[in-house]
Amino acid sequence: MKKFLIPLFCLFLIQCKKNETQSLNASLVDVIQEDKVAAADAPPPPSAVAEEMPSSVSNPQKPTPQMNTITKKIIKNGEMRIQVGDIKKAQEQINSVLKKNKAYIQKEEFQNTDNDENLDIIIRVPHQNFDALINSFSNGIGSVLSKNISSNDVTEEYTDVSIKLGNKKIYLEKYREMLKTAKTTKDMLEIQENIRALEDEIDIAEGRLRFIDDRVNYSTLNVNLYKEKIRSSTTSKIGFGSRFGDSVTEGWNSFVAFLLGVVSLWPFFLLIPVVIFLWRKWRNREKK
Repeated sequence: MKKFLIPLFCLFLIQCKKNETQSLNASLVDVIQEDKVAAADAPPPPSAVAEEMPSSVSNPQKPTPQMNTITKKIIKNGEMRIQVGDIKKAQEQINSVLKKNKAYIQKEEFQNTDNDENLDIIIRVPHQNFDALINSFSNGIGSVLSKNISSNDVTEEYTDVSIKLGNKKIYLEKYREMLKTAKTTKDMLEIQENIRALEDEIDIAEGRLRFIDDRVNYSTLNVNLYKEKIRSSTTSKIGFGSRFGDSVTEGWNSFVAFLLGVVSLWPFFLLIPVVIFLWRKWRNREKK
C-alpha cells in the first residue's frame, strides 16, 4: 500500500506545479524580478569556472574590484571685447590664430556706424586649445577692454542622464520580449504604447548627451572687435562758419517740415468758418 501511495503523491505535486506555472501572468515587474533572481542564483558558466579554477588552487581567492572611472564633463565659455586699430588686419590675425588652434567661426556679424565699427564673432574651439586661444587674443590682436571666462561642471547631470538612459534601454528590451508572447490585442496595444513612450524618452536622453558632449568637446568664445572712428585732418578743420551754415540749413529744414505738417491739416481748417458761423447764430438767438 505504501509503495502505491508514494508515486501517487509525487504525481500530485508535479501536477500542482504545472498548474501554478500556467497561471502566472507575464508582467514587466515579474519578468525583471525573475531575471534578477535567476542571475543571482545561477551558477557561473563552465568557461568562467574553468578559468578561475587554477588561480583558486594556487592563490587564495580575492575579489576583483571594478573601478568605474567617471570622466569630468566641464563646459568652458568666454567673452572678450578688444579695441583694434584696423578691423580687417585684426580679422586676418584672428584667422591665422584659429588655424593654429583648430578652431572655426560659427557666426560673424559686422556693424559700421558713424562713430565706430564693430565685428562680433562666435568661435568654437577644442577644449584643450581654449586657454591657448585666449592667450593669443590677449597678446598682439589689440587692447583688451573686457574679458569674462566661465566654467560649468556638468558631470553629475551627464552621469544621471546616462544611468537613466541605460535603465530605459533595459526596460525597452523587456517590453519587446513581452510583445512577442502577448496573447490578447489589449495587451499588445498597451505594450506597444509603453514601447513608443520609452523610445521617445531614449531619443531625448541621447540628444541631451550629444549636446553636452558637443559643448564639452568644443568651447565657445564670443569676441567683439571694436574700432573707434577718429576725424581726419580735413574734417577736424571745420570752423564756426561751417557749423553756423549747417545750423541754418537744419533750421530751414525744420521750418519746412513744420509748414508741411500744418498744410497737411487743411481739412480741419475748413471746419473753422462753419464753427464760427454756428457760434454767432447761437449767440444772436441768446440775445433775442
